Amino acid sequence: MTTDSPARGRRRRASAVDQARIARELVAGAVSRASGAVWGRVAPLARSVGSRVRPVVGVVSTLGWIVLGSALVSVVLAVWLGWAEFVFIAATLLAALVVASAFVFGRSTYRVDIELNPRRVVAGARALGRLTVANSGSRAVLPTRMELPVGEGQADFTIPRLAPGAETEELFAVPTARRALILAGPALSVRGDQLGLLRRTNQWTDQIELFVHPRTVRLAATARGLVRDLEGQTTKVITDSDLAFHALRTYEPGDDIRNVHWRTSARTGQLMVRQYQETRRSQLVLAFDAERSHFASDDEFELGVSVLASIGCQVIREETELRALWQGGGMRVETPTALLDDSCRIQPVDGAQATLREFLRQATLRLATPSLAVTIVGSQLEAAELRGAAALWAGDTETIIIRVDEAAEPRLTRLGRSLLLTVSTLPELPALLKRAGR
Repeated sequence: MTTDSPARGRRRRASAVDQARIARELVAGAVSRASGAVWGRVAPLARSVGSRVRPVVGVVSTLGWIVLGSALVSVVLAVWLGWAEFVFIAATLLAALVVASAFVFGRSTYRVDIELNPRRVVAGARALGRLTVANSGSRAVLPTRMELPVGEGQADFTIPRLAPGAETEELFAVPTARRALILAGPALSVRGDQLGLLRRTNQWTDQIELFVHPRTVRLAATARGLVRDLEGQTTKVITDSDLAFHALRTYEPGDDIRNVHWRTSARTGQLMVRQYQETRRSQLVLAFDAERSHFASDDEFELGVSVLASIGCQVIREETELRALWQGGGMRVETPTALLDDSCRIQPVDGAQATLREFLRQATLRLATPSLAVTIVGSQLEAAELRGAAALWAGDTETIIIRVDEAAEPRLTRLGRSLLLTVSTLPELPALLKRAGR
């Protein structure tokens, strides 16, 4: 009995612990089910109340909340300290909110249109916009203020009182000094007091896009590797059926009888068949390295985008198969306009890939081996990293690296088996490509 008592005590304690754990789990499950049932009933009510309260609360500006909070604090201090001055402060602030509320009431019957002319411009060209506001209702509309975001700025217009069917228009200029994708809109009518305590807005239009294309230069259509060829590019791979004749060899069982060269076979006394060099359709990969740290300045980055757009547009005009890409993904190459539109979306990236080689490897992982690979980089990349990126391609792929460097002299050098073109200004590009024979 003495020996079994400690064991029975341990079993009792373990049983008590298990029962306590089971009880806690049962209680937790009951609480969870009860809270779920309560939330299932409360959530629809909360959403309904929120949908009704949100429009009312949303008209109060940050300054309005400060004024309301100050009024409530003044009321508390007046009751606590018994100072009449805080009563006057609270009354003044609350009166200001009441007066401001009169300015947010009313209904507008506007028809608003935004036009940009033209929708596509080259950086530095002039672009104008027009905002047209008409009263489509049967009653006159009081004066109001219209806000129109344009890019990073905002244009404010004062719309006068409009009789039924009346119309007014406002002209504005769009800054196009640099390549960009500028969003204009949405147009908002603003009702509120002069102090800015309350503010109610109505949206009348959607956003429209203005493409500010990069500057480009026309390239010579005779540049080898950038023009269309009908038969493809000859490679070093030997095949039994193609267009580029290579040599004759002895017939082997299984060879196509159509490849037998009968004249040579008759002269040598044994069957001889033709061999060919494999030809591939010309395909160009045009890659732009948008890593911010690889460029010395923003102007150098823009020069790189201009080089990309210039080469890409020429390749598309010559109907050569093209893949254009950057860290943000592939670009549309159906038409030069589509490529230029997508070039407006290129922005500097930070640390997207560890190296230039890794970026090119990931971007071209699912692409066929190109006949020509052109990579555009900034001036801050070391030569070793450029060699590593060029070594990514197979031996029958010609590689050209174009480095933009505004502080360097234009030159053409060899970097391993790749050609390295250094461009300091855009007009130098055609001559450099012509010298390269590409």
